[in-house]
Amino acid sequence: MPEKRLTRARWTHVALPSGDLDEAIEFYTTMTPLVVVSRHEDDQGRNAWLSNEGQVETPFVLVLVEFAADRGRRQPQLFPFAHLGMEVPEREDVDRAATEGRRRGCLHWEPMDLPPPVGYVCALRDPDGNVVEISHDQRVFEEVRTVWGD
Repeated sequence: MPEKRLTRARWTHVALPSGDLDEAIEFYTTMTPLVVVSRHEDDQGRNAWLSNEGQVETPFVLVLVEFAADRGRRQPQLFPFAHLGMEVPEREDVDRAATEGRRRGCLHWEPMDLPPPVGYVCALRDPDGNVVEISHDQRVFEEVRTVWGD
């Protein structure tokens, strides 16, 4: 098991406000590979930390924050192009996300093939209106691991 304490500076999270934390959690845990790692609450509001299950070596977290004063108000931050990127292993995974996005009324970009390095992509809007890109063959994961090794 790797050391639990931080030993050097790392990029650890992205934080987004949410008008409805429960709805945002449901979206991210259903439409993406993220799972809830932990939840926190205080007088100012509540938050949830989401990450890939078992991501121990280089944890990266999406922090969703529902401020009490903003509850019930959508909090879009990433739109129309700014987005969170999720890479999937199969082209069909993009198609499945798009189909479910259409069903839910949250499909932002229809699936499309784009020139390298982008690949096959679609995009969804989370409950606050933030864009979440689902990509196949974008090779972000592969390229970084090739540059720095396994």
